[in-house]
Amino acid sequence: MDYLTFYLLFSFLLTFAYVITIFHRRNSRLPPGPFPFPVIGNLLQLSGKPHHSLATLSKRYGPLMSLKLGSRTTIVVSSPDIAKEFFQTHDHSFSSRSLPDATRVMDHYKYSIVWLPAGDHWRRLRKISKEYIFSVQRLDASELLRQEKVKELVNHVNHYCTSEKSVNIGEIAFTTSLNVLSSFMFSMDFAQYDSVTSQEFKDTVWAVMEIVGKPNIVDFFPILQPFDPQGFMRRGNVYGKKIFAIFENIIDQRLATRSSSSVTSANNDVLDSLLNLNQKDESEFSQNDMKHLFMALFLAGTDTTSSTLEWAMAELIHNPEKMETARSEVTKLMENTKNMIQESDISQLPYLQAVVKETLRLHPPVPFLVPHQAIHDVEIQGFMVPKNAQILCNVWAIGRDPKVWSHSEMFMPERFLGVKTDYKGQNFDLIPFGTGRRICPGLNIAHRMLHIMLGSLIQKFDWKLEGNVRAQDMDMDEKFGLTLQKSVPLKAIPFRV
Repeated sequence: MDYLTFYLLFSFLLTFAYVITIFHRRNSRLPPGPFPFPVIGNLLQLSGKPHHSLATLSKRYGPLMSLKLGSRTTIVVSSPDIAKEFFQTHDHSFSSRSLPDATRVMDHYKYSIVWLPAGDHWRRLRKISKEYIFSVQRLDASELLRQEKVKELVNHVNHYCTSEKSVNIGEIAFTTSLNVLSSFMFSMDFAQYDSVTSQEFKDTVWAVMEIVGKPNIVDFFPILQPFDPQGFMRRGNVYGKKIFAIFENIIDQRLATRSSSSVTSANNDVLDSLLNLNQKDESEFSQNDMKHLFMALFLAGTDTTSSTLEWAMAELIHNPEKMETARSEVTKLMENTKNMIQESDISQLPYLQAVVKETLRLHPPVPFLVPHQAIHDVEIQGFMVPKNAQILCNVWAIGRDPKVWSHSEMFMPERFLGVKTDYKGQNFDLIPFGTGRRICPGLNIAHRMLHIMLGSLIQKFDWKLEGNVRAQDMDMDEKFGLTLQKSVPLKAIPFRV
C-alpha cells in the first residue's frame, strides 16, 4: 500500500470515527460539553491545571458538563445545586468509585475504605473507622497527644527565631501531621524535624504521593494497563511493599509485646483496639484489612492537612491585617501567651475558624474530590448520566464562583462571621471534605489539627518572607497534584511575639 492510499484510508477512518462520536453524543442525551476528538477525546482541552481548564469550560457549557477523557466518559459538576442533586438526592447512585490506575498498587482498591464500592466490606470498614479511630471519645482521649506534637512544632520553630533562618512551612506541617497520626495509631513518631534519620516512612509516603499525583496515561486509556508505559505501577509497588513492611513490623512487635507475660499494660492506642477486634474475628477484620486501612489513612491524612496549613499561613502573611486580627483573637482568649491553644478553645475563636473555612474555599486540598462513579444510568435535569461514568466535582470552581461568593477571588474570612456555613457536608457551596456517604472519615481530626496548629503558629510568632520579599509580592500560584499545593513552597522567618 503506497503512502497516499494509506493517508486517505487513515483520514477516512478518523473522519468516520468522529462522525460516529458526534452522532452518538447527540443521541445519548449526555449533558452539554465540547465535542471530543476521536481516540483522545477532550484531553487537549486540559492543561497542567485541569481544575482551571474545566472551570473555564463550565462557564461555556454549564455547571453540568460532559467530556470524553481518552476512552472515559466524564461528567463534571461545578455548582452547589448540581452537587446537591448528585451527592444528596442521588447519593447511592453515585456512591461508587472511579478507580485510577495507582489504586492497583498492592491491590489497594480491593481493600481500601477510600476506593471500595459502597457495599458490605466498605460499610464494615467505615463502621470500624468511626467507632475505633475517629469517634469523639477516642479523639477527646487523645487530645494531650496532639497537644504534645504541636508543642514540639512550636519548640522547633523557636530554634529558627534564634538563628533568624527561614522555615519551610509545608515541610514542618507535614512532619507534625505525620507524627500526630503515627503517635495516635502506634504510639511512636515516624519522622523528626531537620533530621535524616528515622525518615524512611516519610520519604516513602512522599514517593507514593508523587506517583499518585502525576498524570497517568493508563487512566485515560485503560487498554494500556498491562504495559504500564510510564512505570508507575512498578515503582508504586516497590514503595507500597516498603510501607507494608513497616506496618507488618510494627504489628509483629506489638503482638510480641502483648503476648509477653512480663507486660501487664497495653498502649491502648488505635493499633491495640484494632488488634483486639482482629483477634475477636479474623474473618471480619483481617491484618491485611488493617494494613490497607493504615495506608489509606496516612496517604489521605498527611499531605491534605499540611498543604491546607501552608495555604492558610500564606494567605495570612499575604494579608497582614488578617494575620493581626486572627492573632489578636487568639491572644485575647489565651490572655497569657505562654499558654498553648487547646482544642476546647476552637469554638471560642470564630475568626480563626473563618480563616480555615476561607482557606478551604480558595484552596481545597483535593480540587476535584475523590472521583465518584455512576452505578447505573441516572437522569439529572433532563440529561442522562450513563452507568460507569466518572463524576468529577470541581470544588475549586465552586469555591471561586462569583454567583455563589461575592469578591470570590479575595481572601475574606469575614464572610464566614455570623453565618452557619461549615464544611461538614451539608453546605454544598463548601464541601472540601466531600459529602454524603463518601465524606472523609477523618474530617473531625483534621478540623482539630488545622485550628490548633495554625492558632499556635500565629499566636507565638510573627512572620516575614525570606529575602526581604514584600508580603504583597508573594508568589501565590498553585500546582496540581495529589493535593493542591503552592507552586513555590512557603518559606518564612519567624519572630517571637
